[in-house]
Amino acid sequence: MHIDFAPSSGGTYNNAGSSRQLIAYLEHEDLERMEKGIYTDGFFNLTEDNIYKSTIIKDIDTNIGQLLKTDAKFFAIHVSPSENELRAMGNTEQEKAEAMKRYIRDVFIPEYAKNFNKELSEVDIKFYGKIHFDRSRSDNELNMHCHLIVSRKDQTNKKKLSPLTNHKNTKNGVITGGFDRVNLFQQAEQGFDKLFSYNRQLSESFEYANTMKNGSMDEKLKMQEQELKEPKQYFTGEKKKEIFQSSEKENMTSCNLDSKGDNKQSYNQQNNSGGDSLLSIFSLGDGNNYDATLAEELQAQKRKKKKKKGIRR
Repeated sequence: MHIDFAPSSGGTYNNAGSSRQLIAYLEHEDLERMEKGIYTDGFFNLTEDNIYKSTIIKDIDTNIGQLLKTDAKFFAIHVSPSENELRAMGNTEQEKAEAMKRYIRDVFIPEYAKNFNKELSEVDIKFYGKIHFDRSRSDNELNMHCHLIVSRKDQTNKKKLSPLTNHKNTKNGVITGGFDRVNLFQQAEQGFDKLFSYNRQLSESFEYANTMKNGSMDEKLKMQEQELKEPKQYFTGEKKKEIFQSSEKENMTSCNLDSKGDNKQSYNQQNNSGGDSLLSIFSLGDGNNYDATLAEELQAQKRKKKKKKGIRR
């Protein structure tokens, strides 16, 4: 699962003004698919489907009480399941679209609301969603994803809600509550797995991606060892097969462990800068090459170190 918060820009994602430009962009795929007679799915919110574009623009653009001219008026969020996740959501595009709406309504928006730590629920969040089925720059067979436009203010137009704040459940001071994006990603992933009875591989989990991006050398190697012990699932049509990693990959891990001590300090310096700023869930899938990449880097550093030692006289 890949979830990200689109940064504000001077174009389509300019969220300091009207939502009209973004809403118009979200509708463009419908026009192309209708010309070809292909299934489309309209805008939706927590309780309604096929909502008119003009209704959404008016609702978002008037829910801006006490916001300054330069303040963000809304936020754009992308929710993009992996190909394996999409297969678990249904067989046809229509089935997948209905499953996506169910996930947004029953899992994502409730977790989004709770994560502000302001005693909010899904009914307090003003949002609209639009499902897209294609992604022009992707070679994947399945590309369905969901665009969400979420108002900066709650349904009562009184509370300011920002998922981009760095405050996390603060109790004192001007700002109370906050937003923990890492927690949202974890809860959204767990909610997906429960809703669709999805047996998630470690390599496609948020924990794995976050560790490989921000973890220490020890944490990365432990994660790789854990991943090696896990039976792998491969989808062939409707059948699911489980096989274990090859002995070559086990040897690769052994090589990684041998090199760990010599390279730990330099590798940590290169990889620990990400910290808590991760704004998306990376779906790595079965084809990730973290093990091979890590082993190559470790071996290259080890050879360089031996070469330097040989020059000394």
